[in-house]
Amino acid sequence: MRTARRPAPPLDPGLPHPEPVLEVVVPVHNEEHDLEPCVRRLHAHLAETFPYPFRITVADNASTDRTPWIAARLAGELPGTHWVRLEEKGRGRALHTAWSRSPAPVLAYLDVDLSTDLAALLPLVAPLISGHSDLAIGTRLARGSRVVRGPKREIISRCYNGLLRGTLSVGFTDAQCGFKAVRREVAERLLPLVEDREWFFDTELLVLAERAGLRIHEVPVDWVDDPDSRVDLLSTALADLRGMARLGRALAGGRLPLAALGSAGTTAGSAAAPPPGRLAQMLRFAAVGAVSTLLHLTLYVLLRPAAGAQAGNALALLLCTVLNTAANRRFTFGVRGRAGLPAHHLGGLVALLAGLAVTGAALAVLHHAVPGAGPGAELPVLVAANLAAALLRFHLLRAWVLPGRRSRRTTGTSAS
Repeated sequence: MRTARRPAPPLDPGLPHPEPVLEVVVPVHNEEHDLEPCVRRLHAHLAETFPYPFRITVADNASTDRTPWIAARLAGELPGTHWVRLEEKGRGRALHTAWSRSPAPVLAYLDVDLSTDLAALLPLVAPLISGHSDLAIGTRLARGSRVVRGPKREIISRCYNGLLRGTLSVGFTDAQCGFKAVRREVAERLLPLVEDREWFFDTELLVLAERAGLRIHEVPVDWVDDPDSRVDLLSTALADLRGMARLGRALAGGRLPLAALGSAGTTAGSAAAPPPGRLAQMLRFAAVGAVSTLLHLTLYVLLRPAAGAQAGNALALLLCTVLNTAANRRFTFGVRGRAGLPAHHLGGLVALLAGLAVTGAALAVLHHAVPGAGPGAELPVLVAANLAAALLRFHLLRAWVLPGRRSRRTTGTSAS
């Protein structure tokens, strides 16, 4: 059980506040076209709707275009607007620097493209100002959200957040929406522990906060994809996977002082119910496998143009294996809680190697027999290879996941 946390004192809008109550950071890199309309629109919105003093900080990280000049001019023209210049690139680095220097009790940031509707800004920060919550995030995956974006970004976003739930057991729904806020005293404790200075910064901050028992408030947002986004999806995805692995090792090794961050408590695993019978397990495994196969093929089609057939297959299979292991762990074998999680995912990676060997060999045979074969010929081969690997994967997962579960269930009972 988590210990009760005393809410932070609320801020009274009727009292004078000489210092800004809210600081909104806009991290930018080579944004000479979007910066001025973004800052002017944000400033006008806050001046019209926000009941406290505020400050806008443009955090320029190593821009080489006219961005610094525009930021300096806006800081001179708009009251309460500032800018900082960093000589190294990195969104996480920009946020870390700006938030660390801020005197405001509530810190926020948003992306310069203003993909998120600003109407959600006051609902985002209100629970922090009132002392109800420690952090707040916008989510594009809640039922009340309205999102306009292409299928490629939709699939990647849902896969990433699914990976986080499967590997790090997170409870928040959207790690990378560029619309977040945190109380300053919480940021002062969290920021020294966050290692990433790039795109994984958000995720690492949220995972540490949740593990420490801090309260994260989620706000459904209206969000429209920016078609001019220059984010390299493949390199960002690989960097995020490395960040997840690093953070997972640190958490598993107990190297992070989470108890010192706040009202951290222990989360006991759920009581174990008897596992489903073999037939029920096989039916559930087949259902999970069908979904995983469709996801594998979809990711393969998306990744193949940039990564090639073998690398695209390997990366797609890796992503699907983590999700597949998490789904089978809970749905097929009825295992809940964090107990045994690293070992279960290790078993999933062993199954990944088996699946990779089968699917990779199938692709190699196809390309040897039919040089220049494209996705139209590759997809049926991958379907057949996945079916061949499925039976082996089922027995590997069943052998890896269930023994520990049986030992926990029978602890303290006499042998029959």
